[in-house]
Amino acid sequence: MEPIVYQLRDIQGPDPVSWWPLAPGWWLLALGIILGLWLLWKILPLLRIPVVMDITWRWDAARQLRELRRRVRKKQDPKQSAAELSELLRRIAMARLGRDACAGLTGRNWLQWLQENDPQDYAWTEQGELLLDLPYAPPGSTSAERKELMGLIDAAQNWVAREDKKGKKKGGD
Repeated sequence: MEPIVYQLRDIQGPDPVSWWPLAPGWWLLALGIILGLWLLWKILPLLRIPVVMDITWRWDAARQLRELRRRVRKKQDPKQSAAELSELLRRIAMARLGRDACAGLTGRNWLQWLQENDPQDYAWTEQGELLLDLPYAPPGSTSAERKELMGLIDAAQNWVAREDKKGKKKGGD
């Protein structure tokens, strides 16, 4: 017969814990994160947080100005481009400073308002005449009109990208 020492067996620990399937706490945490992100996605637009709205209108305006620039380069009718730029400038102005500040302005008053509220002090009253005249001009465009239009688009892009004269960005309705 064997001595008793040989009959002893080594101590066996429990099997290692597998990472899968996850414990219920991890499932609840994942569900909570997903639910929180979904609620944030749904509620954030309702809160109209000014910083988020400021970024949103700037991105959208910059995208639309890039698209307009591309179309002008591809020889879109300058009359149509000038009308689109004028409309886009109006929407940018309302997003930047509010509807009450500029919605009723037309003609030279509109250009004067643009010049006063442009942080880069672009000469809208002199350079912006194209916005007033070109949409109503007879057919036929010149390369000079396209160049002037590109200059106005550049000024609008700078206006979107820059802060106002008071040194703080303004956004809102």
